[in-house]
Amino acid sequence: MDARKVLPEEFLARMERLLGSEYDDFLGSYGMERHYGLRRNPLKASEKQFLERIPFKLEPVSWAAEGYYYQPQEQPGRHILHEAGAYYIQEPSAMAVAEVLDPRPGEYILDLCAAPGGKSTQIAGKMQGQGLLVSNEMIASRAKILSQNVERMGIRNCVVCNETPERLSAFFPSFFDRIAVDAPCSGEGMFRKDETAVAEWSAAHVSMCAERQLGILEEAAGMLKPGGVLVYSTCTFAPDENEGVVSRFLREHTEFSVEEADCGHFFAAGRPDWIDGAPEGIEHTMRLWPHLLKGEGHFIAKMRKGGVLCPNPEVKQETRQVGKGRKKTAASDIEGRVQDFLTGELGLAAEWLERNGGVLRTFGEQVYLTPAAIPSMEGMKIVRPGLHLATDKKNRMEPSHSLALTLNIEETDKTVDLTQEEAKKYLHGESLSDKPGKGWCLLCYQGYPLGFGKAVNGQIKNHYPKGLRR
Repeated sequence: MDARKVLPEEFLARMERLLGSEYDDFLGSYGMERHYGLRRNPLKASEKQFLERIPFKLEPVSWAAEGYYYQPQEQPGRHILHEAGAYYIQEPSAMAVAEVLDPRPGEYILDLCAAPGGKSTQIAGKMQGQGLLVSNEMIASRAKILSQNVERMGIRNCVVCNETPERLSAFFPSFFDRIAVDAPCSGEGMFRKDETAVAEWSAAHVSMCAERQLGILEEAAGMLKPGGVLVYSTCTFAPDENEGVVSRFLREHTEFSVEEADCGHFFAAGRPDWIDGAPEGIEHTMRLWPHLLKGEGHFIAKMRKGGVLCPNPEVKQETRQVGKGRKKTAASDIEGRVQDFLTGELGLAAEWLERNGGVLRTFGEQVYLTPAAIPSMEGMKIVRPGLHLATDKKNRMEPSHSLALTLNIEETDKTVDLTQEEAKKYLHGESLSDKPGKGWCLLCYQGYPLGFGKAVNGQIKNHYPKGLRR
């Protein structure tokens, strides 16, 4: 890309004024090849197992524990292991946000602007299925994509919402230990990879984004516990949207302060000199520049709310059924039938439900295991209320694709290993012949579950969702 010919003149003039002697190097980065990244899913396999199975040449991303660079000609998005959720394709700089957030197992965490799901799935991997992750997206079509990625990556403890920040804050006052706000922005850091961002850019758009970002932070502040961590990020270079928004937020919320992140030594410091009257701490914000590292542009600020962080209470596990569209059965009845199905027909351990924790709920025929920690879903726009376990039909149950993708092969002995050709046929929706067994089985490729099939008379009938078939 010839930046001088393609990028907006007003943008280039501002960057030259701000960067001074660095400007030529910055401009030169637009003529360099992009860097492509994927992130290992720790919910599916260990690092050793992943590297033994993955067929691509990979190079570690310095600032991301599970991140790797790959060569674009290898097309990992088209590989069978991508459909199995072995990895998530993500721009390397974007991986820094969840690293700075530093989520822990057992915490309550909100990803407020979550689609398409890169940061949510990275956060979930670090939570190891423990605690509660609420992933929210305002735009319904993007919330659906977010939910699909949560499913593919095998996440058990996530609720996906389709709410505005204003409505969501009414449900979760002072509730979360950590909140990620990867705010909608003018996208200047994506100019090298996204022509739409270039076409939509204007100084007025930058100003509009800054006001919207401040409003989102206002709502996030009320949902964070005292002592909790709020990470704000954008993929833009504009000071008004970065140091400027954080400065305005800190002036209005004196209970917050900027913390220096442990992984910050990989990145350049924020620029308080670019903002008039910037408060103390702006120098601890972080900038990722494409001419200084192998990635695109990003800005990150880690802020902590004053006070002492209280531990999350032990949530009493209970089983109950809610929903419309069918005759209700007793909670103990639905729990017993689900338990019998999981242990009998799917071969899971008797304590599988207890170990994964949660509340059984039915929505029509659909049975979900919802995180017990969530206070209430009444009145919320929910896209995914937790882990979809099964469809409860009149005389039988059918396991969900979501359940298949959350399982590890050690959790059931009813597995069938597929060759590469068989796996391709399965993803196409074809039945598989000359296979032993009877009843439901978990079909796997190189140790990664792909979905369920049902063995009948030497043939495995395909239950891969029609909407996902290639």
